[in-house]
Amino acid sequence: MRFLSIVALSAALAGCAGRAPAPVAVVQPTDRYMDCTAILAEVSGNNERVKQLAADKGLKTTQNVAAGVAGLFIPVLWFGMDFQGTADTEIAALQNRQQYLAMMADQKRCAAEPESPSPPARTKRALKPQQAGPSADAVPKQ
Repeated sequence: MRFLSIVALSAALAGCAGRAPAPVAVVQPTDRYMDCTAILAEVSGNNERVKQLAADKGLKTTQNVAAGVAGLFIPVLWFGMDFQGTADTEIAALQNRQQYLAMMADQKRCAAEPESPSPPARTKRALKPQQAGPSADAVPKQ
């Protein structure tokens, strides 16, 4: 009976060890319908996901170290360690997707979003309308 309890506890702890990786596909069926706005939105979302996965990876490493040290005294805790590398697998898949999206954006000639909300002063001057009279370039030469 005691052996059965230990096996059941070990199986329960092993089930809590971590989730299986779910990497994103590099090429997706809806890619051909994406415009520049959709591409930039997905790139932004992927960047946020990578930040979240990096934080999760740090927490998982801390959890594994704690379970490893505590496992020296209670060996059953070693079953709770996560060796699947979920965050690494998903981050690598997202980086591959980001490269593919960058290639798509380049093919569609998408411009990156400006860093500042207002354009530089020299661009404002270049956009001012010119005088209404004919210019020297507009008069045909004879």
